[in-house]
Order: sequence, then C-alpha cells, then structure tokens
Amino acid sequence: ALINNSALDNCVFLGVEEKNSLYEDGDICVKGAIICILYKYSCTMTFAIKEINQRSDLLPHLKLGYHIRDSCDDIPVALRALLSFNSSNLGCAAVYRTVSPVIIGDASSGISMALLRSLGSFRIPLVSYFASCSCLSDQREFPTFMRTMPSDAFQIRALARLVSYFGWTWVGVIGVESDYARFAIQLFLQESVQYGVCAAYTHFYPVTLSQQALDKLLNMASSKVIINFSGESEMQGILKEIGRWNITGLQWIASEAWATATLLWEKFGDLLTGTLGFAIRRADVIPGLEEHLTSLRPSDIHKSGFLAEFWEETFNCRLNGSVNSHSHGVGNYLDRLPCKGTESLDDVYSPYSDVTQLRVSYNVYKAVYLVAHALQDMSDCKGGKGPFSNGTCADPKHFKPWQASRSVCSDSCPPGSRVARRKGEPICCFDCVPCAEGEVSNETDSLECTRCSEDTWPNRARDLCIPKTIEYLSYHELMGIMLCVVSVLGACISLSILAIFFTYKDTPLVRANNMELSFLLLVFLAVCFLVGLLFIGEPSDWLCRIRYPAFGISFALCISCLLAKTAVVLMAFRSTLPGSNVMKWFGPNQQRASVFLGTAVQVIICLIWLLTSPPHANNNTDYHSATIIMECVTGSEVCFWCVLGYIGILACMCFLMAFLARKLPDNFNEAKFITFSMLIFFAVWITFIPVYVSTAGKYTVAVHIFAILASAFGLLFCIFAPKCCIIILKPEKNSKKHIMQRDLIALLDVTVQ
Repeated sequence: ALINNSALDNCVFLGVEEKNSLYEDGDICVKGAIICILYKYSCTMTFAIKEINQRSDLLPHLKLGYHIRDSCDDIPVALRALLSFNSSNLGCAAVYRTVSPVIIGDASSGISMALLRSLGSFRIPLVSYFASCSCLSDQREFPTFMRTMPSDAFQIRALARLVSYFGWTWVGVIGVESDYARFAIQLFLQESVQYGVCAAYTHFYPVTLSQQALDKLLNMASSKVIINFSGESEMQGILKEIGRWNITGLQWIASEAWATATLLWEKFGDLLTGTLGFAIRRADVIPGLEEHLTSLRPSDIHKSGFLAEFWEETFNCRLNGSVNSHSHGVGNYLDRLPCKGTESLDDVYSPYSDVTQLRVSYNVYKAVYLVAHALQDMSDCKGGKGPFSNGTCADPKHFKPWQASRSVCSDSCPPGSRVARRKGEPICCFDCVPCAEGEVSNETDSLECTRCSEDTWPNRARDLCIPKTIEYLSYHELMGIMLCVVSVLGACISLSILAIFFTYKDTPLVRANNMELSFLLLVFLAVCFLVGLLFIGEPSDWLCRIRYPAFGISFALCISCLLAKTAVVLMAFRSTLPGSNVMKWFGPNQQRASVFLGTAVQVIICLIWLLTSPPHANNNTDYHSATIIMECVTGSEVCFWCVLGYIGILACMCFLMAFLARKLPDNFNEAKFITFSMLIFFAVWITFIPVYVSTAGKYTVAVHIFAILASAFGLLFCIFAPKCCIIILKPEKNSKKHIMQRDLIALLDVTVQ
C-alpha cells in the first residue's frame, strides 16, 4: 500500500494480485495551488506500475494494482485512510478485495512515524519517498521502515560544511514545528560544533503561520545567514512577510524540502538571490513518463473528482456537474467559462507535465520498483533456502505483511563496508564494497569509510580502529633473547681468554705475540660484543646516538690493534736482518699511538655525524600500515656509510699487511691467522650490505647485530683459539727452546726462498 501527504505528494495504496485485473479508486482531498504536482506523483506511480506489469523479466506471473488515498497532511486522516483499506489485514470487518500489506509513503516524516507506531505490531512494511528525518533510521524502533529518500544526516553534514566553507560562523536556525525540523535542527547543532559554527538563535514556528507568529520570527532575525527547515508553503508565508517589511540582504540556506521549489523562485526571486542548498537527486529522464503524463484526455476527467479539479485548475475553466465549488486559481470559480472539451495538455505549460526536474517523482518511481523487486525475490525463492524458519519461502500471491519487510533491491551493507552505487540503476540498488586499507565504517549502509588515525588501524572486521602493533627488537622475544645471550657469551669468552693470557703472561707464547696489543684487542673485542646489546630494546634518541658511534669506534679500535700487530710482525722480521734498526722506531709507545691514531679518525667522523645530523628514534608506518616500527634512523646516510667505509679501509690495510707477512717465522707470525680473520670479516660485512638494505623493522636490527657478532667471533677464534689450545692442551710446546728451534728452521726456509 502507498499513502502520501497532500501538502507535498499524492498518496497511493499498492496491491498485488494475480494477472487478471487492475483496479483503482480515489477519495482525495486536495490543496489548491499544488494540485498539479500532486497528480504528477500519482501518475508517476501508475506509470511505474504499468511499466512493471508490461515487463516479462520482472514479476511475469503477478500484476500490480493500487488504491489512491490522501493523508491531507493530517495524522488522523492518514490513519483513517490506512485502516479503511487494511481492515481485513488488521482483523476488522472484511472488505470486498484483499489489499497488499505494503505501504508506500507518507511524504511527511511525522505522519510516517505515526503510521509506523500505530501499525508496528502488525509489522506492515512502509516505504517512504520523501520522509527524510534521521530518526526513522532507528531500526529498533522502526524495523519495517524503508525509504528512497536519503536521511537528513547526510544533508545536515553537508550544510554544516557549507556554512563553514564560506566562513559563516554565526547563523540563525529556524524550522516548522514538526519532527522533520526538530530532528534536523538538533543534528545541525551537534554537527556544526565540529566546524566552529555557532547558532545565533533557534526557533520553531507553527505550520499555520499567524501574524503574531511571523512577527515573533522576524524580530528574532539577528543573523544575516538563516537556515530554514520547512516545506514550500511555510516558506512562502515567511517570504511574503519579509517582502512586506522590506527586509533585504538575508542569506538563505535552504533545506531539500524547498531548495528546488519553482513557485518560490518565480514569486520571490529578488528575496532569494544567492540562496544555497542541497537538492534531492534528480533523474535525467524516465523514458516514456512524459508521454504517459500528457496522455490525459477530456474524456478521462469524470472518472475521479480529483481529475476534474486538476483539469479545472490547469485550464481555468468549469466542468458541467463538477463537485468543485471553490477556486484555487485566479478569479471566482463561478465566473469561469465552461470547459470546451478540446483542451490538451500539449498546449499549456504545467508543472504536471514538466519532466525536467524529476526529483520526488523519481523517488516515487524507485519506491514502486523497490516493492516489485521484493516480490520478485519472493518469486525466485527456493524451498529450503528461504529467509524464514526452516528455510521456507513466502508465497508472493498470499504473503504476510512482515514477510515483505528483509526484501530489498540490495541487502544492507554491514559495518566494515560502504555503499557503492550501481551506475544507471535506482539509488536503492547498490553493491557493498569493503572499506579500503586503513579505513573503517561502524554503521550499516555507510556511504563512506572513515580513515583511522596515524596510531590506529582497522580490526579484522574493519568496523573499529584499534591501536597499531608496535614492533622493535625486544629483550622479551626469542630472537632478542638469543642475540642477547650470544653477545654476553662473546664478551665472557673474550674476558676469559684475557684472564688466561694474563695468567700465562710470562710464558714464551704470550710474550712472543705482542702481549700488550693482545690484551687491548681482547678488551676491545669484549666491547664489540657488548655493543650488540645497544641494538636491542625500545629505541630512544639517546640510545640511537650512542648505538652507531659505539659500533664504529669499537670496531675501529679492534682493527687498529690488528693493524699494529701485523705491522709489528713485519718490523720484527726486518729487524733480524743485518744493519736494521727498524724496531726502535716502532716500540710499545708507537704501537699504542698507532692504535689510538687509527681510532681518532673514526671518532672525528662520529663527532661530525652527531653535531650535524645525529641518529634519532622514529616511528615508521610506511613498510607495514598496520604496524608501527620503532627504529633508529641514521639521520645522515653519508656519515653512516663513512663509518662503515673507514672500518673497511682499516680492514683492507690489515689484510694486505697480514698477507705479505703470512710466511714469516711462527714466533713472530700471527699474520696467517689475521689473514683468515679478515677474510671472515669481509665475507660477513659484504653479505651484510644487501641484506641490511632489503630488510625492515626488527629484522634489520637483528641483521646488524648478527654481523657484529659474527665478525667479532671470527676475530676472536681465528687469532686466539690456536694460542689457547697450546697454552691449555699442549703446554710442552709453550717453551722457549721449542719455539726457537721451530723458528730457526722456518727462518732458514724463508731466507733460502
């Protein structure tokens, strides 16, 4: 069934029967000047029904019929009209024909709410094409309500943004005394706060505007910008009074109910200059509608009192036997000339036949199709897969009212998705598109998804923003624990070897291998192992500024020690040659100085780095949007690679000298062990560079620590493991006689070669 508000639209009861009859009757009260528009909506409804009944792909075994009734913009009249047609469905006296328990209407939000509350226990579905109150979106209170008109929630949001865009922060907000205006103004006041817009005043005026009500309204107008939530007729009364008072310079913001009212613009165009507002969506064309509207002929006008009054008002004439006794147009009704019977709608302009602004008419058209598609879904339902208990289906010829309520062109889009309109199809036909990455929607049938803040991310259902996962290499995870244990173990081994060397410091093996530099190297290796701990844990600015310089300086110390030890081997060999006094120029003081001189260059690089663009902590969300990677960024990439490059230069020098000294006598010769350690060092760090560049997050840090530990262990075991093996397991070889005997043979071999 369909019921309309005569102040805006005509009302229609829509029925469903087998395809053997189409029936119609009318009992309509009308309101003069808008009679053309009312009849246009009725004819749009009949056109949609006719179009559906002629289609073979939609309801091929059913035929739609209708009853037309008018609510007269009055709740008691609307209820009386509804009950008169649904008495059989509501348990009252039977009527001669069964009426489909589906209502299309009312145009008024207030009347729609009254109908829904009165008929709520019967669960009769109601589809409105003009009721826009956001209150009707409450599915718990109005579970059987649907509409082809957008909720005011969207219009209000747009209006708040509009006034904010123009910098109007002090606006008057008025509306007719109705549920529509009351909820709209309440929503606007809530929404406008977000945009810094304040209401100079809010005022509700009665539907019937008395002189006293108009005077009170205009005396309140302390703002030049006024938003009015009302219909066309109320706005017409306000504009008349404004013209009489000669008030100018008002900036009107129109609600959708009067934003496109042609009569207002024709009569009060000078007062409405610059008016802004949002209109109801317009259909470019409904094929065949114009021909249907203009097909009305004089022979049809006596079928209904409504048609007779429409004809008389359109052509300003009087029909014989007309029940109409008053005029809504110009002049006295009794002074009109009789209608000739040759009148044609093609010869006059009428809002009725104007199809250039199909807005509400388009909503009526979609509402009829909504019901048709619901019935088609019922027809297509297969037993065992239906939406009702035990998978049953409804009979489209004999269905209960509530069975037509979850039947829609498209199912509602759940939270976590948004509505995507289908091009070229009615507005109630749409697809549900999941919210994009980083966006959520927590409402059903949301038109847009909202982006989460920088530190939050959608949950799996994408209906709630939750805190992002924070990632860094922690002491509490397995990888962090393992690296921590290995770092401490490496430092402990280094210190243990230092203790062994210190205990056996007077033995020939320890003394022959540059004891002081060996002690320094072991201490610096222990520091290198412990530097790995600086890379574990939550990054902070101070930790980042310690981490990289400590790494660079500790390895510079180690390689500088090795470089000094290798140089000592070469110098010692040269000092054994006749006439050579090289060793006096490279004694213990010079050896220590060379170590710290080699490290000083690295210290200078690190100081420049810290003073110009130091490393710092950073929250990285670029690699994985759902995760905040807490990391140390180098600050200056140039300085970072300079630190690594300098370590590489020292290592290359050390490798070259060790390679040259690899065949010298054993008591002097650590060179071959240093050569092996440098090869391991190069292999680790050459592999490190591509892996470091290609990983992200805590795995980058883990790769860096692994490179530090692997290279440190390589130095430790290659240089000191053979010596510890002799000191502990083969003490008989740790004697001066044994070493001198072996070195003499090796020296003769080198001399011969």
